[in-house]
Amino acid sequence: MSDITSQPERLTGSRLGFTLPTLLLGLATALLFTLLTFPITVPIGPFYWDTFIYFDAANRLHDGQMPSVDFFAPAGPLGYWLFAFLNGIFKQAQPALLAQYMILLIAAPLLAAVLADVDQRSRTAALALLLPFLLFVALPINGTPYSSYPGIDGFGYYNRQSIHLLYVLTAALLFATNRTVIVAVLIGTMTALFLTKITGFVSGGLLCAFAVLAGRVRISEGFVILAGFAVLLLGLELATGVTSAYVADLTTLAIMNDGVLLQRFLQAGSLHFGICASAALLCLALFYAERKDLLAGMRDLVRETSLARLNALCDRGPIWLGIALFAGLFFETQNTGSQPFVFIWPVVLAIIVDIRRQKGKIRLICLTLAAATTLPSAVSTIHNAARAAVGQLQYVSMDLPYMKTLDQVSQRQEIVERSATVLDLYKRYPDTFQGYADRKLLPSFTFYTEQDTQLTWLRAVSEGVAAIKAYETANDVRFETIFSLNFTNPFPYLMDRSAPKGLPIGADPTRTVPEPSDAVLAELEATDLVLYPKCPVTSANDELYAFYEPVLSVRQRIAISPCWDGLIKE
Repeated sequence: MSDITSQPERLTGSRLGFTLPTLLLGLATALLFTLLTFPITVPIGPFYWDTFIYFDAANRLHDGQMPSVDFFAPAGPLGYWLFAFLNGIFKQAQPALLAQYMILLIAAPLLAAVLADVDQRSRTAALALLLPFLLFVALPINGTPYSSYPGIDGFGYYNRQSIHLLYVLTAALLFATNRTVIVAVLIGTMTALFLTKITGFVSGGLLCAFAVLAGRVRISEGFVILAGFAVLLLGLELATGVTSAYVADLTTLAIMNDGVLLQRFLQAGSLHFGICASAALLCLALFYAERKDLLAGMRDLVRETSLARLNALCDRGPIWLGIALFAGLFFETQNTGSQPFVFIWPVVLAIIVDIRRQKGKIRLICLTLAAATTLPSAVSTIHNAARAAVGQLQYVSMDLPYMKTLDQVSQRQEIVERSATVLDLYKRYPDTFQGYADRKLLPSFTFYTEQDTQLTWLRAVSEGVAAIKAYETANDVRFETIFSLNFTNPFPYLMDRSAPKGLPIGADPTRTVPEPSDAVLAELEATDLVLYPKCPVTSANDELYAFYEPVLSVRQRIAISPCWDGLIKE
């Protein structure tokens, strides 16, 4: 692959001490953070309650707890730290937007360094790197829709955050030439990826390792990057103990989720077949277009084995695209909700610049396949965001007591009304839904993707807070520590209370709840109030109860409300 920045582009106008791409990035970032100062309402989408994991984590951090050290988490600690920090600043922020934009605190400065370097040689390339990044980071929309109704995707945050970090890393590997910028950006992105999601870190490591083979990163720089990464994690370990605890959590998660990797590759490939097939065909077309150069490079390497010849052979568009495609496919094997393969855009951009050397039909074929690889995800994201924006004009907002910003959502009038009716049915016919739970079934196959399910859950939480407050007043008690036997536990945050240490956030008994230790059971035993959700009862709730039954079975069960039983100390 030719160095696309080797030929400076004539720039017009005064730079005024800054570059246009970095200025645009700064303005866009400022605009997105400005949105967080307003009580914006967005259309609720599938799995929206995933968003409230961040509030549980932020509340625990406020109490002095540390991720992995004091509570088990389904992802790395970085997102929880960023969310807790920004949630303390933007009191009215819409939760999904806050969770989406917080990665800019890390990604924007790193991308700015790359853009400033690239802009010295090619403003067109710098802008072409910037605009797709801004599009995908601005819109909390996943690549795969889980509902026919438009809405914001309130799940898959750390998947999208990893994609955005991988985008910055890939842009630095392929476009930056300033050695200090490359080293600094790789240390920053790889550390952030490690602390966000481990599969994103592995994918980034694969790209970095290949960059060494391709000569984009010198071996000496690789050691500097490893040293910088190690120093940052060592400092974090000495200050908080998080690093070793996080590695232990990763080991536990790996043991709990040891599914067949090949099956997951096939599933991810089929789910994102359009992008994968187009990228694979582009690889084949590029191999054909560069076949003479590739064969010559292989012959040269056989005649004289040297690092320079190996670099020249590896640093080619089709090989870069193949490596990036494999890294992206590996990352998607562990994802539910993402902006898949967005980080290969810089690779495709480099290919488009390089393909200018080709002539005739092969050039047209490669450009067509490049468009087929990248444009569908952009078009789909813009389309879904536009539908959500237009739908918002006709939607009605939720207005629930005691919910702080958690109810800043909207949906169609019929769905909002349906959620109230469904909540009433849960109360009137508990045996029906207990029957589903006893048979390990949900009320519907796509239960948690349905907007009325998410709205009903919000109503149940609001009712639960009111009922707890009423019980405390009537019985002259105050529950200082609260835990809910549910996927999320927003009650401590909503009531300005505390969650017990040791117990997980994002509690999915099939994936993210390890067997409780004696220390965890002791913390739960000391908890003032444990809530058992009944609107509706689900098999997951029953499984969570079974995890902690040795402690919970000796507690007194009280009816806090029709939707919540309270388990309190005798």
